[in-house]
Amino acid sequence: MNEFLNDLQQRLGNGLAAIDPHHRLHGRPVSYRVIDGKTVEITYRDVAGIAEAEVLGVKRLIGRECFCTVSPQSAERLIVRFVVSVT
Repeated sequence: MNEFLNDLQQRLGNGLAAIDPHHRLHGRPVSYRVIDGKTVEITYRDVAGIAEAEVLGVKRLIGRECFCTVSPQSAERLIVRFVVSVT
């Protein structure tokens, strides 16, 4: 799991600037949480907005089937979560 998580963090860290020209996710607070040893939840906070192209770009960087949810954090900010199955 640690190797997968390190690789995932590196791919997102290196590739996010290229697929996120408006810096909607790049530079935002991000957290990684392992759930039941089989799933990783990636959470971006304080996101001003997100486009479908950016979501698809992150999914390509992740390189596995994953799901994305967007929910309000405040009136002006969003929380963007990606859930990735490790198995």
